[in-house]
This record gives sequence, structure tokens and C-alpha cells, in this order.
Amino acid sequence: MPLHVPPAPAPALRTVLTALGSPTAVREARTPSLRLAQGPVTPELPLPVHVLDRITPAGASATRLAGWRFLIRSGDRAVAAADTMLTPDGWAFSRFFEGPYVTATELALRQAEAMQQPYQARLLSVPELYMLTLWLHADCTADGATGHPAATDLLVPLAPAPPGIAAHRPYLVTELLPVLTHRVTPAPLLSSPA
Repeated sequence: MPLHVPPAPAPALRTVLTALGSPTAVREARTPSLRLAQGPVTPELPLPVHVLDRITPAGASATRLAGWRFLIRSGDRAVAAADTMLTPDGWAFSRFFEGPYVTATELALRQAEAMQQPYQARLLSVPELYMLTLWLHADCTADGATGHPAATDLLVPLAPAPPGIAAHRPYLVTELLPVLTHRVTPAPLLSSPA
């Protein structure tokens, strides 16, 4: 399998396992899919979630690690996801959720496993566009918690993707970032006639 999943910090995994085992350990109710899951549920495929805070006309700003996301599997499919975040006291459980990004992440990971070149799987969030991508980093030995999208990396927008950007289509970083830059850069103000 050419897809490499970086190891999540053990404390992050422990927080998810604790939340799964103790509903009182979370502030909000579990998702309906978790409540209705038959049999055991397990956190799998931990992915570091990086955030692209700003895209400017000069290009992308650096990314920052926002947390780790685990797909929660029941039987043969992911029914939800769990997010963790780094706090001053260490890793903490953030939330369970379900919805289109869970299914889209699972589909994108299956597509990435079929690729010939090995990649390290990460998630890249672009909040300015309400967009989440599977970030396929070409350096499989890199620390999954650090880094910046390299020119040889692929970004796979997850559904729902912004209008005009095809979901589940792999884009080279050098191909997609200019499109994103154009999308978030405000149009110049028209000057009024003198």
C-alpha cells in the first residue's frame, strides 16, 4: 500500500478512546451514527489536520497543525470522526462529528491507496473557502505534524468542494494554489472618476 499514515501522538489517541468509552467525558452528545452503531467502534486512520490560515497574492502562508482527526469505524465503514486539539495541558478530545467530510475522506483515502507513488496522508483545511482537502505529501518519512505543501504534493478537495473546484480530483499544489489565491484575493476597488 503506497499510502502512509503518520502515527498520531499517543495522548491524542487516548483522549479519543476515553471519549468513546465514557459518554460523560464529552460535553456534547454523540452523533446519531455513533449512538446507532452496532458492535464496537474503533478510531482508525489518524490524520494530522493542518490549517492554511491565509492565502495572499504572493501565495500560500505557512500551515499550522490544528489537531488530529480519527475516522471512527463501525464494521466495514467510517460512521463518524473524532477531532483532537493541542492545549497548554497537552492533547484533548475536541468533538465527534459526522457528515459529508467523513464519507469524502474515506473515499479520497481509498483513491490515494490505488496510486502508484507513495504519499503521506494529511488533511489541509482552507477556512477562507470552507474547503477541506486530503493533502498527499510526497515525503513519506516527514514528520506529519510539520511542513508546508511542496510543489510535488497533491491536494484532493473533499466533497463538498467550492464551486468550480472538482471534488476528489488530485491537483498538484502548483496547480491548485493559484486557483485558491485567485478565489480569496479581493478584487481591486474601482476608483471614482475625478
